Amino acid sequence: MAYNIIDELINNLTKLPGIGRKTAQRLSFFILNMSDDEAKKLAAAIINLKEKARFCSVCFNIADKDPCDICSDPSRNKGKICVVEEPSNILAIERTKTFKGLYHVLLGALSPSDGITPERLKIQELLQRIKSGGIEEVILATNPNTKGEITARYIKDILKEYDIKITRIAYGLPIGSDIEFADEVTLTKSLEGRRDM
Repeated sequence: MAYNIIDELINNLTKLPGIGRKTAQRLSFFILNMSDDEAKKLAAAIINLKEKARFCSVCFNIADKDPCDICSDPSRNKGKICVVEEPSNILAIERTKTFKGLYHVLLGALSPSDGITPERLKIQELLQRIKSGGIEEVILATNPNTKGEITARYIKDILKEYDIKITRIAYGLPIGSDIEFADEVTLTKSLEGRRDM
């Protein structure tokens, strides 16, 4: 019966983060109405991703070659490393077209209550990159939440012995928002991250 086939797709789509049953149902019927060519391209893209994607051995970004395009790009500033939690963070930063250095993906954030200790993250690999020389600045771009803050502080503490600049991304009020609607933590971080004009 056709509904068993659709239900199978719906059940599989609900396994994706942020996809509830109604969204999965909508996506399933959208896929059903796609042309055969479009549906095959979508399926091929998923299979291609699963077969070819791997972690870069240098920065741990997701790539289809090793080292990744960013690590092997001679125009990138090899003296700056931006430390992020996940490969998706690189995509967000790259969209700004402002950072021209290298990256290092931790593949998570410290969370002892969840069993995520420093040994489970790519912190030792970051230290090896710094020890190899040539690094002038490490930019800590972990998420502005409790786990991200703990991770940034931990890395800052272990990097103190190296003669490098350690910076943290600024964060605070988004453009177009009103101060009166901001929470206390956001306002505090905005004040702490203020700069000269």
